[in-house]
Amino acid sequence: MKPVIYIWGQPERYRSYRAAVERAGGQVRQSQDLRDADGCDGLLLPGGGDPEPWRYGQANTACRDMDPERDAAELALLERFTGAGKPVLGICRGMQITNVFFGGTMIQDLPGHCQAGGLDRLHRVRTAPSILRDLWGEAPLVNSAHHQAADRPGSGLRIVQWAPDGTAEALLHRTLPVWGVQFHPERLNVRGGAEGDRIFAAWLGLCR
Repeated sequence: MKPVIYIWGQPERYRSYRAAVERAGGQVRQSQDLRDADGCDGLLLPGGGDPEPWRYGQANTACRDMDPERDAAELALLERFTGAGKPVLGICRGMQITNVFFGGTMIQDLPGHCQAGGLDRLHRVRTAPSILRDLWGEAPLVNSAHHQAADRPGSGLRIVQWAPDGTAEALLHRTLPVWGVQFHPERLNVRGGAEGDRIFAAWLGLCR
């Protein structure tokens, strides 16, 4: 059977994430009713606006496009899925809210990582020994479209990938099947770039 992956949000949103999961052999259940997450095999946290800064103990200095309802829903889902030992994959904002859930902090504004001219920036990353190095090697080319980033990693999380300026590009939990990447593998299809579908296939392997 195909693993069923839950995404919180309106069904018409996050089409590229849904397509990536389906290409990798999974199916998506998407809604704003947390009861629909019951019985799902994994949780995917997609990109979007900024988490509310009070949730990591800071005043707002640069956050925008905040969505308190989404924050509350995704944090509740993280509690449910991690408590059950089920896999979680956070992408961009998803990695950030995962870090916040585990007690980490955020850099509220980070120059040089957002899109330029409506296109993702591209840069190489340095990768520590991990599943991500197994997937893409030590210095893959990835995309960048964010203005915030994880600062202090939360409890149990370790940074395993860094941009050239030292920005955290990926987090893995030391004991739980929880992965987070700052880049966007669901749309990483540039020539010479890391094959984004590989992470979905590997992660879905944990969900089966």
